[in-house]
Amino acid sequence: MSLIRLWLLSVVLVCLSAPDSFGLSVDNTSLKKDASILILGGGVTGAIAARTLRENGINNFVIVEARRELGGRLTSQMFGVPGREVTLELGANWVQGTQSGDGPANPIWTLVQKHGLHTHFNDWYGSISTYDTAGAADYIDVFDDSTDAYTNLTIAAGARVAKRLVDGTARTGYSLIGAKSQTAQAMASEYYQFDWEYAQTPEESSWIASSWGNNFTYNTDVGGFGDDNQMALDQRGFKYFIQAEAEEFLQLDQVRLNSTVKKIIHSNSGVTVELVSGESLRADYALCTFSLGVLQHDDVVFEPPLPDWKQEAIQSMVMATYTKIFLQFSEKFWFDTEMALYADPVRGRYPVWQSLDHKNFFPGSGIIFVTVTGDYSQRIEALSDAQVQEEVLGVLGTMFPNTTIPEPLAFHFPRWHSDPLFRGSYSNWPASFFSEHHQNLRATVGDRLWFAGEATSQKYFGFLQGAYFEGLDVATRIAACVQGGGCAGIQQVAQVTNARPYQI
Repeated sequence: MSLIRLWLLSVVLVCLSAPDSFGLSVDNTSLKKDASILILGGGVTGAIAARTLRENGINNFVIVEARRELGGRLTSQMFGVPGREVTLELGANWVQGTQSGDGPANPIWTLVQKHGLHTHFNDWYGSISTYDTAGAADYIDVFDDSTDAYTNLTIAAGARVAKRLVDGTARTGYSLIGAKSQTAQAMASEYYQFDWEYAQTPEESSWIASSWGNNFTYNTDVGGFGDDNQMALDQRGFKYFIQAEAEEFLQLDQVRLNSTVKKIIHSNSGVTVELVSGESLRADYALCTFSLGVLQHDDVVFEPPLPDWKQEAIQSMVMATYTKIFLQFSEKFWFDTEMALYADPVRGRYPVWQSLDHKNFFPGSGIIFVTVTGDYSQRIEALSDAQVQEEVLGVLGTMFPNTTIPEPLAFHFPRWHSDPLFRGSYSNWPASFFSEHHQNLRATVGDRLWFAGEATSQKYFGFLQGAYFEGLDVATRIAACVQGGGCAGIQQVAQVTNARPYQI
């Protein structure tokens, strides 16, 4: 393994920054810079931003990453007892929307193919078993109805856009099209269509934005990539596609791993980034690619504080949490389909199951996992592993009442919400979040401090391709600034206001 590969097997938190100001009204342009641009965070956005800078003739940049490898939320882990270990994906797991015919290709799919990652089609809708509190229960008809209801939800949202009607929650949309899930089976089926994708409930999600997020990825009629999805199974980890891409252009001195950012001091003459280690890095520009959750939790201090319009934008979007809970058993005792759905009286209680001990994935592995999202993810993070394991085994006992459920050989789940490097899994757009808020989420602070990530993508928020396109776009803009001797950056909206005054 090459030295550069050793360096690149890590996740870097990159922020493209500007020369340091220390909050003082002095000229810092004469201070020695460590780079022209600091990219804070080494996920997909940071890596693609670095590649884009290089393609524009700019090599004086440094990626600053808190973890020991590039990849960001592309996080994998070896799981299982000795002799039966498998590399599993704790975070992003699928290329969602690949390419249909000669239509546009998802850039993530392009990189996955370029670097030869092993993937397989995951049949979410055609290979599924259904269960409820009585055990196996055939409610595929209810499940199919929920699929149709979600399609109608997106169609109705598109009609509202055409008429310039206001947004509402996805729950409002479901109700207006007559899809009112009231039984446990109907609620579980709705969860599968909606929460399992957006990691939040219809009540917490924008009707219009959730629909365009789906359409721009899957619907070829509006420029989407197609409804195919490919599950990453590569034993180098899904992260390998971005690490291999980075290895083609990054030099050793362009990456700082194991470097957690503590404070960002910014002014119109530059940026200084203070690390937890006590070291300081200076640059002309900084690009922050931290997750929305990190920005919301103030895990990084900005000096001076970010302006009100930026803070409002950050706090108005939502960082959702998506949690996969893995179990390994000595032998398989569950369904033969790829997927299973469990309908519990409590909506969102251990509903979506997937067998990895399947001919299309890892046959003989004895591995199954269940996914929870949103508030339920945060709930289980507050419990011990033993408590969560007990609950999960209890659900398996309900699903398979005639089977004595054995103790698992291995058990693991990540705590995304609690992790200070992430504070969640990916962004979600609530109904109260306006397009002007999103503009301000993307906008630069001053002309030196830039922001990018999947959350700043209007079309693809929450998706890997959103992270890719934002890294490409913002780095292109920064390159133009550097080469042009400065620029105004991405402009903000001074105030986000109603179209009409309140009538009280």
